Amino acid sequence: MKEFFKEFFGFLLTRKKWWILPIVIILLLLGLLIVFTESSAVAPFIYTLF
Repeated sequence: MKEFFKEFFGFLLTRKKWWILPIVIILLLLGLLIVFTESSAVAPFIYTLF
């Protein structure tokens, strides 16, 4: 996994594709939100945000 992030960051540096980084961060955060609220008591409150 560490290699992937290292290679991805290298890609962003060489190709100057900095606009991809915010999209990836938002997608990762949404994925983490889904995983952590799947089986918790907070899930009904999170769904009201969307």
